[in-house]
Amino acid sequence: MHYAKALIATAIAGSVLTITACGGKEEAKAGIEPSVFTDSLFAVMKSDRTNYTKLIVQRLGPNKGGFIKPDEHWEDKTDGAPLPAQMFRYGAEGVAEVTDKFTYSLQSLWPVNKQNAPKTPLEKEGLTYIADNPGENFYGEEELGGVTYFTAVYPDVAVSPACTSCHNDHKDSPKTDFKIGEVMGGVVIRVPLDK
Repeated sequence: MHYAKALIATAIAGSVLTITACGGKEEAKAGIEPSVFTDSLFAVMKSDRTNYTKLIVQRLGPNKGGFIKPDEHWEDKTDGAPLPAQMFRYGAEGVAEVTDKFTYSLQSLWPVNKQNAPKTPLEKEGLTYIADNPGENFYGEEELGGVTYFTAVYPDVAVSPACTSCHNDHKDSPKTDFKIGEVMGGVVIRVPLDK
């Protein structure tokens, strides 16, 4: 977790770099490309999400007989633990409290929770693109509330049986035939370009 925070801080700091000449005069500005910034953020997010899913949720899973059980309603249980999608959302909410340099969310064309459906035409276009082009990312720009954003959409792939069984067996799931390695949705990262 400390590594993730350090990478995000480095990426934010590197996003605006001013080079100053000997006389103290600003000569040039160098910055990180938005896609490099979002690719770096996604690498951390994907690693954390995959490790939580494989090392915690899959090991504790509903059929493992452990003391702690991952569950959608984990807060109502004395032995409950958040699901990977919930942990991801908590992370996004925590980041939003610290910075306005970027936002991120987990979305799907087949959301179990309707709040995770695409909200803009570009989000829907990006989610459709990554579903139709496995292994590829989607990049675009959109204007929201008078601000131009760089929006990147990355594939969220089923990495363990915990992913597929949770979605395939959920009463509110519009798709019930997910397989390991398949795109289940996407991580949408948005960076304001006008700041």
